[in-house]
Amino acid sequence: MRKKSREMDAAWALEVMDKAPYMTVGMTDADGMPYCVPLSLARRDEQTFYFHCATEGKKLDILQTNPLVCLTAVSKCKPTVGPKDDSFTLEYKSAMAFGKAEMVTDDNEKREALRAICQRFLPKHMEAFEAAVERSMKRTAVVRITLTEPPVGKRKQYDANGDEMKYGRMDMIK
Repeated sequence: MRKKSREMDAAWALEVMDKAPYMTVGMTDADGMPYCVPLSLARRDEQTFYFHCATEGKKLDILQTNPLVCLTAVSKCKPTVGPKDDSFTLEYKSAMAFGKAEMVTDDNEKREALRAICQRFLPKHMEAFEAAVERSMKRTAVVRITLTEPPVGKRKQYDANGDEMKYGRMDMIK
């Protein structure tokens, strides 16, 4: 990372990933062509993420050939004018991680992954989860992404005095 003063640790990066409305999953097809798609992922622990999709399609074809992926997430993105120098800039919180994707074949793990996804995105509707899973389990694929190294985060954020918060300042500013 070029600006080390904006780098944040793995725990902070995971928090960004948890708060992001979606993550972009980047992959590379057999011809070396990049393919990136925004997906709704849920995290099980510090190194395991899940997404669901149809049982066939381009991303599954690519992942069978090359399972290495890059995850990116942004939980804050706010264009602003620098408070001390009137520069045009952006306040942001972002994270990225590298991992390996594989199809979930165990029905119990698949069900728990779908539960985690539902709990993350529709927690007030969990009473409908079992019926929905029963209707769609056979036509739904689940992919597990296991991180191959800790995620990293990056931010640009100003405090109430207009000073950029450098690495190590963990003030709770939204």
